[in-house]
Amino acid sequence: MKLIRWKKGDKTFPGIIQNEQYYDASALKEDYNEEFFETGGLSRLKAFLDKNKGNLIRLEEPVIFASPVARPSKIVCIGLNYADHARETKAQPPPEPVIFLKSTTALTGPFDPIIIPKNSRKTDWEVELAIVMAKKASYLQESEALDFVAGYCLHNDVSEREFQIERSGTWDKGKGCDSFAPLGPFLATPDEIPDINQLRLWLKVNGKTMQDGNTANLIFKIPFLISYISQFMTLLPGDIISTGTPAGVGLGMNPPVYLSPGDIVELGIDGLGVSRQKLVSYGFPPVT
Repeated sequence: MKLIRWKKGDKTFPGIIQNEQYYDASALKEDYNEEFFETGGLSRLKAFLDKNKGNLIRLEEPVIFASPVARPSKIVCIGLNYADHARETKAQPPPEPVIFLKSTTALTGPFDPIIIPKNSRKTDWEVELAIVMAKKASYLQESEALDFVAGYCLHNDVSEREFQIERSGTWDKGKGCDSFAPLGPFLATPDEIPDINQLRLWLKVNGKTMQDGNTANLIFKIPFLISYISQFMTLLPGDIISTGTPAGVGLGMNPPVYLSPGDIVELGIDGLGVSRQKLVSYGFPPVT
């Protein structure tokens, strides 16, 4: 299944993609949130779709997409998980996964604008494969980790490099700014992805290809990452794990290149769709 959340006015509704068409799933009377995943919501959604086959209401286009997952308890990210990205940032590939958190207030829809933070000079891009958890997980074995996955999403791990690297402390302050986690356009359940270790991921800025990688080159593979993270924190249903980015970020260029108002970022992953974000200055649209 491919799950979407869509917006009408200030309200958000669940939906589904079938045969490349968008359909309303509001009659399920559930949102795609922690409770949904924790209580077997994917099975209920499948039963709902089977029961209502041919009777679903098709959404009028253009569809306005929200994040495919309602606000998770946390967004866990992995740094330097592609050797080529580590090299371009003059870092050594880590002996163990680098873990940091993005704030849940960073989460936005796949076509929402990226807001360049107040006083930012070095806003950067990172295309990443994201995992969505289906069940509560603590101290998992690597062999059982994939049984706890609800699905996969496209994620742009937007980063402010000055805040992240030059302002002391942890990376988190450059990772969790508002709008810094565009997710989607949809969540694909594992059956939709034949081989999670063979997915091309790419990103363009103003039409120019900046990143072109493949999940085959992950240093730490997905089952290991889920197991590893679960040794340090309990993962809850609906939590997001972002698995790292390949080479081609602005920080790694000589000289570095960063995003400016009006720039357009487009990104995609095989089987997980394409997203597009326009860069806007802080305060435009007005911050409320």
